[in-house]
Amino acid sequence: MNRFLKKLALLLFFSVSLTGCKAQKFTTHSVQKGETLESVAKKYNVTQYSILQLNKEIKQNDALRPNTILVIPKGGATTSAPTTTEGNASRATQEEPISFTSHKVRKRETLYGIARRFNITEDDIKKYNPELYSSQLDKRMTLKIPQYRRTGGQEGMSEDDFETYTVAPKETRWSIAHKYGITIDSMLALNPDLSKANNYLATGQELKMPKLPGSTVENQETQLYLSYTVPPKMNFFQLKQRFGVEPDEIVRLNPEITERGGLKEGMVIRIPQKNLDPGEVNTENYNFYEVKPKQTEFSLTRKFGISYKDLLELNPDLQNGLKAGMVLKIPKEQKGDFEVRNSLVLDKINLLDSIDTANRPKLLFLLPFRLDRLDLSDRAEVANTIDKRNSLKYSLGLYSGALVALDSIAELGVSVDVKTFDNQLKLARTKEILQRENIGSLSAIIGPLDLASLKETAVRASSNQVPVVAPIPAESDLSLSNVFYSYTSPEVLRGRMLDYMTEKYENQNIIIIADSASAKVKDQILTKFPSAKITKVLEEEKNIGINIESLRQLLSDETDNWVFLETENFKLVSSVTSILNSFQNSLLDPKDTKRDRVNLTMFTTNKNSAFENDVISNTHLSNIKFTYPSVYKSPDNNSFSKRYEKKFGSLPDRYAQRGFDLTFDLLLKLAFKNNLMEASKFVGETSYSGNKFNYERDAASGYYNQSSYIMTIEDLSIKEAE
Repeated sequence: MNRFLKKLALLLFFSVSLTGCKAQKFTTHSVQKGETLESVAKKYNVTQYSILQLNKEIKQNDALRPNTILVIPKGGATTSAPTTTEGNASRATQEEPISFTSHKVRKRETLYGIARRFNITEDDIKKYNPELYSSQLDKRMTLKIPQYRRTGGQEGMSEDDFETYTVAPKETRWSIAHKYGITIDSMLALNPDLSKANNYLATGQELKMPKLPGSTVENQETQLYLSYTVPPKMNFFQLKQRFGVEPDEIVRLNPEITERGGLKEGMVIRIPQKNLDPGEVNTENYNFYEVKPKQTEFSLTRKFGISYKDLLELNPDLQNGLKAGMVLKIPKEQKGDFEVRNSLVLDKINLLDSIDTANRPKLLFLLPFRLDRLDLSDRAEVANTIDKRNSLKYSLGLYSGALVALDSIAELGVSVDVKTFDNQLKLARTKEILQRENIGSLSAIIGPLDLASLKETAVRASSNQVPVVAPIPAESDLSLSNVFYSYTSPEVLRGRMLDYMTEKYENQNIIIIADSASAKVKDQILTKFPSAKITKVLEEEKNIGINIESLRQLLSDETDNWVFLETENFKLVSSVTSILNSFQNSLLDPKDTKRDRVNLTMFTTNKNSAFENDVISNTHLSNIKFTYPSVYKSPDNNSFSKRYEKKFGSLPDRYAQRGFDLTFDLLLKLAFKNNLMEASKFVGETSYSGNKFNYERDAASGYYNQSSYIMTIEDLSIKEAE
């Protein structure tokens, strides 16, 4: 009798908490060994779906664990399950297959698409192909497909099963997939217009998505529970640590604990789970991670430095088991052994450890050596030509470094087919080369350097989605997805510099010196630092400069001074650096020796050629600790220099260093996956001795390198800023 009263109390609790079912009467059922969802439903004359609706912790194809407490609707409820987005679920759960057929997976097929094709559920396929629980669908697989007895009038899905979802600002594919509890593959199957080559979503874009189960107000308020099998040596303190539930709450929900004298190994208890508002899922608060095959809950909690309780609270679907393809929500501030790109968590990949020697990349170099204009018998004239002709200097530097990279990758066991052509800086010559080459067989094209030839090459290669790598700065109006701009843009460098200074800012005295051509940059700086002071630049027809006394009045001897210099005029750079150098460590008022001396640092958001003019004093730049953003830094080691000198008999310049880093990075990615676009989805930032690469896809115009360094000149040496 006592046991009955306790179960009755439990039943009353459920009848209060399950607000979506207030009008119904309920009973409970303790699952016995060997019982199935179907047999329990028949015993109480109810549908399996009605049981599933009241017991969210179990799924239609899950095996029932003995001692699990189920809530059962009384009175022969005949609620019918709606058609799911994956086929006729109500039919599949109540019927055994009458036969099986086989299906060989085709390229780019998804589990969702196969389920739709055969009018069954994804779980039906997994049930009879259990390897899919731990590994992803592969085109080499042959699946066992169950076939069910069909009745008249059955139709797969109706439009009522779907809803139109409008993409909000800052949302991503991963955040939306997480919100609906589906995989990215399923989203692509529902929305075939979505690009498979990139992950772009536009604000306001409309997506076809499955209606969320329990999307009514009543069902959203329904409490979720987890059926948990008690392991050896488990106690209430550990349960509280793991699930955040007080011991008395656990005892109240599981009266058999009292009956059996405490927690016992093998006991199946019910744990309440917090409801989460899916509307809170956004890229401002969370990052997203797609579960890989063979990952475990332990490996994930260790990877993200997060407890299982917290991970489960953010991702209630984990209570049904971890499956490859699940999209998990991770706190934005979480740190660990991973990188984040556009709110998607990327696994760090060691490319040197990920080489597949079966891959055999094919490269084509298109560079303007202009050998037709060189008399190679006259060494002095050739040296003079190289010094004067930038395109030739760049080409020779890049290509010589690339040759060392090819030697290095060969030592790692990767064979590369290489073709090199001199396009002579001529569009006609470029067209001639491309016309006779089999572009579709290439893994990548490096070059050309001139914009007209680069456009022509990119357009021709785009039909075969062959990547074209621009090795030097290139501004283009191309709207093609196959161009990789390896040189970080001035806009990205400027943003990186301003972010760096924002992080370091501690109420320094900020002064901006910007000529009229840099007015927009001045406004950008003021947006970040509204309290900054402005020094007027005096611009005349032949002269440009600033008023020394006006600058003196803006300086502070109570705090550090940060001076922005924004210009492309070397005369202004020379004048300002000289003036600032004179103020460094001086007294603003020579008579007042009790005051502190001036301490200042000069910055720019764009270190252009004006700062490298011969009239600029490196000593002055060093004295004022000139700091700037850069795509390049001096190599940390000389291993490349030794290899280069051994091969060519001279030390490399910065162009040779870039040629090596750019080509070696490209070859390592192609050795990882012989598809640069595909590799870019998995590989985050890569760093070498003098250059870094982190390509991000822009939906309209290709892949852009986002990496940069912050460099400073101090003690007459250039080094990376802290």
